[in-house]
Amino acid sequence: MLDWPRLLPQTGARYTGPRPPFYFLILIAVAGTLRSLIHIFAPDGGAASIAGLALGAGGGTNIAAIFAQWGASQMLLALFYWVAILRYRFLTPLMLLAIFIEQALRLGAGSLKPLQAAAPPPGAIATYVLLPLALAMFLWSLWSKNPSR
Repeated sequence: MLDWPRLLPQTGARYTGPRPPFYFLILIAVAGTLRSLIHIFAPDGGAASIAGLALGAGGGTNIAAIFAQWGASQMLLALFYWVAILRYRFLTPLMLLAIFIEQALRLGAGSLKPLQAAAPPPGAIATYVLLPLALAMFLWSLWSKNPSR
């Protein structure tokens, strides 16, 4: 017999940090969910319509397919954010750290393989905003007036 409660166990741990980082996590979860749905269901995966990439040349359908698959990965992250928000709020700092790391990795990958587009897509611009903001929210989420140690 499968022991499903082992997948998402009960815990008495609570998030006791400030509220703004938690609300920031909710904002990121909403944006991530919407962004992933666009990438998955838009005919071009958002590659042309949002990112401004030319899909007319050879390989355009492959680019759209990769964007849709990327949307699936983004949905997985968003689902983990929602699990933390709805059931395991004590994971808020960890989720904020994940957001920071994701943005740092995106920035690094974008530096290694720069995107060739007429204008930077919204996600590329957002990385420069989210990187320091996620770090600040992560650190703020750890802030305590009464440290346990």
